[in-house]
Amino acid sequence: MTTEFVTPAGVVKAVNDVSWDLHPGETLGVVGESGSGKSVTAMSILGLIQKPPGRIVAGEILFEGQDLLKMSEKALRQLRGRAIGMIFQDPMTSLNPVLTVGDQIAETIRLHNRGIGRDEARTRAIELLAMVGVPDPESRYDQYPHEHSGGMRQRVMIAMAIANDPKVLIADEPTTALDVTIQAQVLDVLRTAQERTNAATIMITHDLGLIAENADRVVVMYGGKVVEVADVFSIFAACRHPYTLGLMSSLPRLDVDVEQLEPIPGSPPNLIDLPTGCAFHPRCRVSKGREICRTEVPLLRDVGDGQQAACHFSDEVPAEMAVVSDEMGAQLGTATS
Repeated sequence: MTTEFVTPAGVVKAVNDVSWDLHPGETLGVVGESGSGKSVTAMSILGLIQKPPGRIVAGEILFEGQDLLKMSEKALRQLRGRAIGMIFQDPMTSLNPVLTVGDQIAETIRLHNRGIGRDEARTRAIELLAMVGVPDPESRYDQYPHEHSGGMRQRVMIAMAIANDPKVLIADEPTTALDVTIQAQVLDVLRTAQERTNAATIMITHDLGLIAENADRVVVMYGGKVVEVADVFSIFAACRHPYTLGLMSSLPRLDVDVEQLEPIPGSPPNLIDLPTGCAFHPRCRVSKGREICRTEVPLLRDVGDGQQAACHFSDEVPAEMAVVSDEMGAQLGTATS
Protein backbone atom coordinates (compact mmCIF):
# COMPACT_ATOMS: atom_id res chain seq x y z
CA MET A 1 0.00 0.00 0.00
CA THR A 2 1.15 3.53 -0.76
CA THR A 3 -0.38 6.61 0.89
CA GLU A 4 0.62 10.16 -0.07
CA PHE A 5 -0.27 13.69 0.99
CA VAL A 6 -0.21 16.55 -1.50
CA THR A 7 1.21 19.70 0.13
CA PRO A 8 2.40 23.07 -1.22
CA ALA A 9 5.97 21.90 -0.62
CA GLY A 10 5.50 18.67 -2.56
CA VAL A 11 4.15 15.14 -2.24
CA VAL A 12 4.74 13.53 1.15
CA LYS A 13 5.27 9.78 0.71
CA ALA A 14 4.00 8.89 4.17
CA VAL A 15 3.51 5.17 3.47
CA ASN A 16 5.61 3.83 0.63
CA ASP A 17 4.85 0.31 -0.67
CA VAL A 18 4.18 -1.15 2.79
CA SER A 19 3.04 -4.75 3.24
CA TRP A 20 2.41 -6.91 6.30
CA ASP A 21 -0.07 -9.49 7.50
CA LEU A 22 -1.94 -10.18 10.70
CA HIS A 23 -3.39 -13.37 12.18
CA PRO A 24 -6.18 -14.08 14.71
CA GLY A 25 -5.11 -13.84 18.33
CA GLU A 26 -1.65 -12.41 17.69
CA THR A 27 -0.23 -9.01 18.56
CA LEU A 28 1.76 -7.30 15.83
CA GLY A 29 3.99 -4.51 17.08
CA VAL A 30 4.66 -1.64 14.65
CA VAL A 31 7.59 0.51 15.77
CA GLY A 32 9.58 3.46 14.49
CA GLU A 33 10.33 7.12 15.11
CA SER A 34 7.74 9.84 14.62
CA GLY A 35 7.11 10.28 10.91
CA SER A 36 7.96 6.70 10.00
CA GLY A 37 4.43 6.01 8.72
CA LYS A 38 3.02 3.90 11.57
CA SER A 39 -0.15 5.86 12.30
CA VAL A 40 -0.83 6.74 8.66
CA THR A 41 -0.79 3.02 7.87
CA ALA A 42 -3.43 2.41 10.55
CA MET A 43 -5.57 5.34 9.42
CA SER A 44 -5.35 4.09 5.84
CA ILE A 45 -6.65 0.68 6.92
CA LEU A 46 -9.71 2.31 8.49
CA GLY A 47 -10.32 4.72 5.62
CA LEU A 48 -9.73 7.72 7.88
CA ILE A 49 -7.20 9.52 5.70
CA GLN A 50 -8.46 13.03 4.97
CA LYS A 51 -9.02 13.39 1.23
CA PRO A 52 -7.63 15.77 0.12
CA PRO A 53 -4.75 16.21 0.85
CA GLY A 54 -4.33 12.45 1.50
CA ARG A 55 -4.75 9.74 -1.07
CA ILE A 56 -4.06 6.02 -1.28
CA VAL A 57 -2.43 5.69 -4.68
CA ALA A 58 -1.60 1.96 -4.85
CA GLY A 59 -2.11 -1.38 -3.22
CA GLU A 60 -4.92 -3.19 -1.47
CA ILE A 61 -6.09 -3.79 2.11
CA LEU A 62 -7.52 -7.29 2.42
CA PHE A 63 -9.75 -8.21 5.35
CA GLU A 64 -11.28 -11.69 5.16
CA GLY A 65 -10.92 -11.64 1.40
CA GLN A 66 -12.47 -8.19 0.91
CA ASP A 67 -10.44 -5.24 -0.35
CA LEU A 68 -11.33 -2.37 1.98
CA LEU A 69 -10.20 0.15 -0.63
CA LYS A 70 -13.00 -1.00 -2.94
CA MET A 71 -15.74 -0.82 -0.31
CA SER A 72 -18.26 2.02 -0.24
CA GLU A 73 -18.04 4.55 2.58
CA LYS A 74 -21.29 3.17 4.01
CA ALA A 75 -19.95 -0.40 4.07
CA LEU A 76 -16.69 0.79 5.60
CA ARG A 77 -18.56 2.64 8.34
CA GLN A 78 -20.39 -0.57 9.20
CA LEU A 79 -17.07 -2.40 9.38
CA ARG A 80 -15.40 0.18 11.62
CA GLY A 81 -16.30 -0.39 15.25
CA ARG A 82 -17.82 -3.78 14.53
CA ALA A 83 -15.15 -5.91 12.87
CA ILE A 84 -12.23 -3.51 13.37
CA GLY A 85 -11.85 -1.47 16.55
CA MET A 86 -9.51 1.48 17.02
CA ILE A 87 -7.96 2.79 20.23
CA PHE A 88 -6.66 6.28 19.50
CA GLN A 89 -3.62 7.94 21.01
CA ASP A 90 -5.37 10.79 22.82
CA PRO A 91 -8.74 9.82 24.32
CA MET A 92 -9.52 13.40 25.37
CA THR A 93 -9.68 14.51 21.75
CA SER A 94 -11.33 11.25 20.60
CA LEU A 95 -14.20 11.28 23.09
CA ASN A 96 -17.12 13.68 22.65
CA PRO A 97 -16.91 16.22 25.51
CA VAL A 98 -20.68 16.89 25.58
CA LEU A 99 -21.81 13.26 25.91
CA THR A 100 -21.35 11.02 28.92
CA VAL A 101 -18.84 8.22 28.49
CA GLY A 102 -21.61 5.66 28.98
CA ASP A 103 -23.76 7.14 26.26
CA GLN A 104 -20.82 7.05 23.86
CA ILE A 105 -20.20 3.36 24.53
CA ALA A 106 -23.93 2.61 24.26
CA GLU A 107 -24.10 4.50 20.96
CA THR A 108 -21.30 2.32 19.59
CA ILE A 109 -23.22 -0.80 20.60
CA ARG A 110 -26.57 0.33 19.16
CA LEU A 111 -25.02 1.60 15.93
CA HIS A 112 -23.94 -1.92 14.98
CA ASN A 113 -26.77 -3.84 16.69
CA ARG A 114 -30.07 -2.29 15.63
CA GLY A 115 -32.18 -4.66 17.71
CA ILE A 116 -30.68 -3.56 21.02
CA GLY A 117 -32.71 -1.03 23.03
CA ARG A 118 -31.42 1.78 25.24
CA ASP A 119 -31.71 -0.14 28.50
CA GLU A 120 -29.93 -3.19 27.11
CA ALA A 121 -27.19 -1.01 25.63
CA ARG A 122 -26.74 0.73 28.98
CA THR A 123 -26.41 -2.60 30.78
CA ARG A 124 -23.87 -3.78 28.22
CA ALA A 125 -21.90 -0.53 28.49
CA ILE A 126 -21.74 -0.83 32.29
CA GLU A 127 -20.50 -4.41 31.92
CA LEU A 128 -17.76 -3.20 29.57
CA LEU A 129 -16.72 -0.42 31.96
CA ALA A 130 -16.45 -2.98 34.73
CA MET A 131 -14.46 -5.34 32.51
CA VAL A 132 -11.84 -2.71 31.70
CA GLY A 133 -11.41 -1.88 35.37
CA VAL A 134 -13.40 1.33 35.76
CA PRO A 135 -14.48 1.50 39.44
CA ASP A 136 -18.14 2.06 40.25
CA PRO A 137 -19.18 1.70 36.58
CA GLU A 138 -22.84 2.56 37.21
CA SER A 139 -21.90 6.04 38.41
CA ARG A 140 -19.07 6.48 35.90
CA TYR A 141 -21.51 5.76 33.07
CA ASP A 142 -23.17 9.14 33.64
CA GLN A 143 -19.93 11.14 33.89
CA TYR A 144 -18.35 13.22 31.14
CA PRO A 145 -14.83 12.66 29.77
CA HIS A 146 -13.36 15.62 31.68
CA GLU A 147 -14.45 13.97 34.93
CA HIS A 148 -12.17 11.00 34.25
CA SER A 149 -8.39 10.79 34.62
CA GLY A 150 -6.23 10.05 31.58
CA GLY A 151 -6.00 6.37 32.50
CA MET A 152 -9.77 6.11 32.98
CA ARG A 153 -10.42 7.81 29.62
CA GLN A 154 -8.12 5.32 27.92
CA ARG A 155 -10.05 2.47 29.57
CA VAL A 156 -13.26 3.99 28.19
CA MET A 157 -11.67 4.02 24.71
CA ILE A 158 -10.77 0.34 25.07
CA ALA A 159 -14.33 -0.44 26.18
CA MET A 160 -15.67 1.33 23.08
CA ALA A 161 -13.20 -0.49 20.82
CA ILE A 162 -14.20 -3.96 22.08
CA ALA A 163 -17.92 -3.24 22.50
CA ASN A 164 -18.85 -5.31 19.44
CA ASP A 165 -16.23 -8.07 19.80
CA PRO A 166 -14.09 -6.97 16.84
CA LYS A 167 -11.80 -9.34 14.98
CA VAL A 168 -9.04 -6.69 14.74
CA LEU A 169 -7.95 -4.15 17.35
CA ILE A 170 -5.68 -1.26 16.36
CA ALA A 171 -4.01 0.49 19.30
CA ASP A 172 -2.21 3.67 18.23
CA GLU A 173 0.25 4.69 20.97
CA PRO A 174 -2.30 3.65 23.62
CA THR A 175 -0.15 4.61 26.64
CA THR A 176 1.83 7.63 25.42
CA ALA A 177 0.35 10.24 27.76
CA LEU A 178 0.17 8.00 30.83
CA ASP A 179 2.60 7.49 33.70
CA VAL A 180 4.33 4.12 34.02
CA THR A 181 1.98 2.66 36.64
CA ILE A 182 -1.15 3.55 34.66
CA GLN A 183 0.53 2.31 31.46
CA ALA A 184 0.90 -1.13 33.01
CA GLN A 185 -2.73 -1.16 34.11
CA VAL A 186 -3.99 -0.10 30.66
CA LEU A 187 -1.85 -2.75 28.95
CA ASP A 188 -3.28 -5.40 31.30
CA VAL A 189 -6.76 -4.25 30.31
CA LEU A 190 -5.82 -4.41 26.62
CA ARG A 191 -4.49 -7.96 27.02
CA THR A 192 -7.67 -8.98 28.82
CA ALA A 193 -9.77 -7.47 26.03
CA GLN A 194 -7.76 -9.31 23.39
CA GLU A 195 -8.11 -12.62 25.23
CA ARG A 196 -11.86 -12.07 25.55
CA THR A 197 -12.38 -11.37 21.86
CA ASN A 198 -9.44 -13.35 20.35
CA ALA A 199 -8.84 -10.25 18.26
CA ALA A 200 -5.75 -9.79 16.18
CA THR A 201 -4.07 -6.69 17.61
CA ILE A 202 -1.89 -4.07 15.96
CA MET A 203 0.09 -2.17 18.60
CA ILE A 204 1.64 1.01 17.21
CA THR A 205 4.33 2.51 19.42
CA HIS A 206 7.81 3.99 19.62
CA ASP A 207 8.40 2.18 22.93
CA LEU A 208 10.41 -1.00 22.42
CA GLY A 209 9.76 -1.96 26.04
CA LEU A 210 6.05 -2.28 25.30
CA ILE A 211 6.87 -4.33 22.22
CA ALA A 212 9.12 -6.71 24.17
CA GLU A 213 6.39 -7.33 26.72
CA ASN A 214 3.32 -7.50 24.50
CA ALA A 215 4.08 -8.33 20.85
CA ASP A 216 4.37 -11.67 19.07
CA ARG A 217 5.82 -10.26 15.85
CA VAL A 218 7.37 -6.89 15.06
CA VAL A 219 7.33 -4.62 12.01
CA VAL A 220 9.96 -1.87 12.04
CA MET A 221 9.22 1.16 9.85
CA TYR A 222 11.52 3.94 8.68
CA GLY A 223 10.91 6.70 6.16
CA GLY A 224 7.49 5.31 5.23
CA LYS A 225 8.82 1.81 4.51
CA VAL A 226 9.06 -1.50 6.33
CA VAL A 227 12.74 -2.16 7.03
CA GLU A 228 12.52 -5.28 9.21
CA VAL A 229 9.99 -7.98 10.14
CA ALA A 230 10.62 -10.70 12.72
CA ASP A 231 9.23 -12.44 15.76
CA VAL A 232 9.76 -10.45 18.94
CA PHE A 233 12.53 -12.71 20.28
CA SER A 234 14.59 -12.46 17.07
CA ILE A 235 14.26 -8.68 16.96
CA PHE A 236 15.85 -8.30 20.38
CA ALA A 237 18.29 -11.22 20.20
CA ALA A 238 19.59 -10.76 16.66
CA CYS A 239 18.11 -7.86 14.70
CA ARG A 240 19.17 -7.62 11.05
CA HIS A 241 18.67 -3.95 10.18
CA PRO A 242 20.94 -1.09 11.36
CA TYR A 243 17.94 1.10 12.20
CA THR A 244 16.53 -1.52 14.57
CA LEU A 245 19.99 -1.78 16.14
CA GLY A 246 20.05 2.01 16.53
CA LEU A 247 16.67 1.97 18.27
CA MET A 248 17.84 -0.66 20.73
CA SER A 249 21.19 1.04 21.34
CA SER A 250 19.42 4.22 22.43
CA LEU A 251 17.36 2.40 25.08
CA PRO A 252 18.30 2.89 28.77
CA ARG A 253 19.41 -0.30 30.52
CA LEU A 254 19.25 -1.14 34.21
CA ASP A 255 22.58 -3.02 34.13
CA VAL A 256 24.61 -0.13 32.68
CA ASP A 257 25.35 3.17 34.40
CA VAL A 258 25.99 5.72 31.66
CA GLU A 259 25.87 9.50 31.75
CA GLN A 260 24.35 9.83 28.29
CA LEU A 261 22.41 7.49 26.00
CA GLU A 262 23.65 6.83 22.48
CA PRO A 263 21.06 8.33 20.09
CA ILE A 264 20.81 7.56 16.40
CA PRO A 265 22.78 10.37 14.75
CA GLY A 266 20.97 12.85 12.52
CA SER A 267 17.24 13.21 11.98
CA PRO A 268 14.50 11.16 10.29
CA PRO A 269 14.36 11.73 6.53
CA ASN A 270 12.31 14.36 4.74
CA LEU A 271 9.46 12.36 3.22
CA ILE A 272 9.12 14.89 0.40
CA ASP A 273 12.75 14.46 -0.63
CA LEU A 274 14.03 11.09 0.54
CA PRO A 275 17.76 10.35 0.31
CA THR A 276 18.82 8.36 -2.72
CA GLY A 277 19.43 4.68 -2.19
CA CYS A 278 18.69 3.47 1.31
CA ALA A 279 16.82 6.19 3.21
CA PHE A 280 18.73 5.28 6.39
CA HIS A 281 22.25 5.43 4.95
CA PRO A 282 23.06 9.00 6.17
CA ARG A 283 22.55 7.80 9.78
CA CYS A 284 23.83 4.22 9.42
CA ARG A 285 26.82 2.80 11.30
CA VAL A 286 26.92 -0.26 9.00
CA SER A 287 26.92 1.59 5.65
CA LYS A 288 30.35 3.20 6.14
CA GLY A 289 29.75 5.33 3.05
CA ARG A 290 29.58 2.41 0.61
CA GLU A 291 28.23 3.34 -2.82
CA ILE A 292 25.47 0.74 -3.04
CA CYS A 293 23.86 2.20 0.10
CA ARG A 294 23.81 5.64 -1.53
CA THR A 295 22.52 4.54 -4.92
CA GLU A 296 20.30 1.45 -4.63
CA VAL A 297 17.12 1.09 -2.58
CA PRO A 298 17.38 -2.23 -0.65
CA LEU A 299 14.43 -4.59 -1.02
CA LEU A 300 12.79 -6.29 1.92
CA ARG A 301 14.09 -9.86 1.69
CA ASP A 302 14.32 -13.04 3.72
CA VAL A 303 17.47 -13.18 5.83
CA GLY A 304 16.84 -16.49 7.59
CA ASP A 305 14.95 -17.79 10.60
CA GLY A 306 11.74 -16.17 9.39
CA GLN A 307 13.23 -12.66 9.48
CA GLN A 308 13.06 -10.09 6.71
CA ALA A 309 15.25 -7.01 6.39
CA ALA A 310 15.69 -4.22 3.84
CA CYS A 311 19.46 -3.79 4.08
CA HIS A 312 22.27 -4.47 1.61
CA PHE A 313 24.52 -5.62 4.46
CA SER A 314 22.10 -7.26 6.88
CA ASP A 315 24.65 -10.03 7.51
CA GLU A 316 26.96 -7.45 9.11
CA VAL A 317 24.39 -6.21 11.63
CA PRO A 318 24.92 -9.00 14.21
CA ALA A 319 28.63 -8.12 14.37
CA GLU A 320 27.75 -4.46 14.95
CA MET A 321 25.31 -5.60 17.62
CA ALA A 322 28.19 -7.41 19.35
CA VAL A 323 30.30 -4.25 19.15
CA VAL A 324 27.51 -2.25 20.78
CA SER A 325 27.23 -4.88 23.54
CA ASP A 326 31.00 -4.72 24.08
CA GLU A 327 30.84 -0.94 24.31
CA MET A 328 28.02 -1.15 26.82
CA GLY A 329 29.96 -3.80 28.76
CA ALA A 330 33.01 -1.55 28.87
CA GLN A 331 30.86 1.28 30.22
CA LEU A 332 29.46 -1.11 32.81
CA GLY A 333 33.00 -2.10 33.85
CA THR A 334 33.99 1.54 34.19
CA ALA A 335 30.89 2.33 36.21
CA THR A 336 31.44 -0.57 38.66
CA SER A 337 35.22 -0.45 39.01
